[in-house]
Amino acid sequence: MSKKIIILGGNPETAILVDTAVSMGIYTIVVDPNPDAPAKKNASEAHDIDGFEVDKIVQLAKDLKVDAVLVGVADVLVKPYQEICEKLNIHCYATKEAVEAFCSKDGFKRYCDEFNIQDIPGIYLEESSSIDKPEHMNYPLMIKPVDTGGGVGMKICRDDRDYQASIKTALKFSKKGVVLVEKYMDCDDMAAYYTFRNGVPYISAISDRVTTKKQGDASPVCIGAVYPSKYSDLFVKDVHPKLCELFKALKIKNGILNIQFFVEDNVVYAYDPGFRLQGEAPHIHIANFNGFDHREMLVNYAFTGVLGEDDFAEKNDYMFKGKVACTIWILLTDGIIGSIKGMNEINADENVVFVLERFKKGDTVQKEWLGTEKQVYARIYLGANSITEVNSKISEFQDLLEVTDVNGENMILEWLKPFNEDDY
Repeated sequence: MSKKIIILGGNPETAILVDTAVSMGIYTIVVDPNPDAPAKKNASEAHDIDGFEVDKIVQLAKDLKVDAVLVGVADVLVKPYQEICEKLNIHCYATKEAVEAFCSKDGFKRYCDEFNIQDIPGIYLEESSSIDKPEHMNYPLMIKPVDTGGGVGMKICRDDRDYQASIKTALKFSKKGVVLVEKYMDCDDMAAYYTFRNGVPYISAISDRVTTKKQGDASPVCIGAVYPSKYSDLFVKDVHPKLCELFKALKIKNGILNIQFFVEDNVVYAYDPGFRLQGEAPHIHIANFNGFDHREMLVNYAFTGVLGEDDFAEKNDYMFKGKVACTIWILLTDGIIGSIKGMNEINADENVVFVLERFKKGDTVQKEWLGTEKQVYARIYLGANSITEVNSKISEFQDLLEVTDVNGENMILEWLKPFNEDDY
């Protein structure tokens, strides 16, 4: 009998983790309330259970004699993952303290304050609070539910009327009933991706992120990333030491963590952690350049309690051995997809490491998805020897790819522009 694992969550990004587990010869059981969840397609078995139904999943694990449990690509499921593993007494990389610090925006803000990590100036509002704008905060402001991701429930506000309506909407999306009101940051955006192994935090990737501003005051959605970041040295000098103190206090032994930051006037502002595999999938570039795969590592950890091989530290290089990586996100406007052309040629390109496609011809992109990661049609992962080569591929792929609706109208929202080569 092969080993059995339950994977929590069913989105397209988690489907890649499921495929990895299946390819490793593991009997893979996906738990998600959506009967048609993409991660269920290639799973050995699937159950229509909400990831928050901890006791029901614990009982399922016992009934099926499951050996391991792992969370997929969903922030909100890290907490139930930890609770399920604790009840089953099986390996789990997420501790209660780490869940508190990294799985909600309010928890993260508290820990940043305690460890002198600069975050974005802001306040919390609850359902029982007065929702009038504080006098000391000026527009524009970013409104966020404290416990959602992917842009869900988030909105940029520029006046009192917009502010009041957005607070009420954001509260509806928050399970905690708590909303974060922050200064809107219109500046450079970056991310740092950590691997924890045997209590040691390693930086595994640092990227610069580009977001679209073409969707009005909806939450800006990423359209691309480049690795390594032009701010790598600044981050390692100013932010990494403080984060290491936080990691030490939280007693994190194993796991992977992504944190997003804004950079304004050489000040780095922390704003969005994710203690799990990322939808953005920097692990694809890491596997390509450094030869270890976080997906395989996490699956193995779920059974053994050991994350990675003994040569991990030698392989890990956040500067990617002098190479350059880029992820191109293709965002669509709303409508029914009538035609997709050029993706086969892009897939066949020698620089392309992987392509994740989330929609196919005939699928509908719903209007309410705009301003969230649900509007992402594809992510194209490419590796190159230089930023010049990356820029050449961005232009080449833009000429190749066409996505049109049933009326023949273009659906691609915006293309990633070539990067300033002097920065890299």
